[in-house]
Amino acid sequence: MPGGGRVNRTRRGMIIAMDGPAGVGKSTVGGLVAKSLGCKFINTGEMYRALTWKALEEGVDLDDDRAVLDLAKRLKWEFKPVEEGGTTLKTFLDGQGVTLQIREERVSVNSSRVAANPGVRRFLSKLQRELGRDGNIVMEGRDITTHVFPDADAKIYLDASPEERASRRYRQLKSAGQDADKGAILAAILKRDLSDLKREINPLKQAPGALVIDSTHLTMHQVADKIIRHVRREARDAR
Repeated sequence: MPGGGRVNRTRRGMIIAMDGPAGVGKSTVGGLVAKSLGCKFINTGEMYRALTWKALEEGVDLDDDRAVLDLAKRLKWEFKPVEEGGTTLKTFLDGQGVTLQIREERVSVNSSRVAANPGVRRFLSKLQRELGRDGNIVMEGRDITTHVFPDADAKIYLDASPEERASRRYRQLKSAGQDADKGAILAAILKRDLSDLKREINPLKQAPGALVIDSTHLTMHQVADKIIRHVRREARDAR
């Protein structure tokens, strides 16, 4: 199977793994795909953001790898829908939902430091594998297809030009009534891309056999439709 290998029959459902750079629309697309296929969906980047927020709240030095990892291990991690019957799993730390907190600007500008922590990546990768162990999940991030689930039933690499990603983010902020500087957004995206690509542990890259989709000139619904057709074809071919 070109998408990631033969379907694992020990799972109750498929694992659909999706990687790609910042601002490419993975969360929106992943949510659409999960809802259509009756799967759960999780954005693994929220785990790193949640830990970043908690470390900032507790005054933990983000450059102290051991202290940040110790904090991660002390926390009670839960992943569950916010609304009844929801498909998107949100992160809860010690019983507290952190969906709003992880969108704070101080979290956004510091989360890449936590994401580069080797111990933290190993710890959260283990949590991610436990979440997807039984299948029936769409999981997106930076190293899901290459490291967390290299045996995923379908692998997707979603991309778009930096300029288009900056434009999308700009429009998103403006529609929310926030001030936005497109040049600054583009610079931040390019910086994050470099960090993801050059990271020593599990850098962002295309997995062998992944379906690569350039969404620069596509809507999120068009991208989701492409993925859904691909996943169904993979499942059919594996029978």
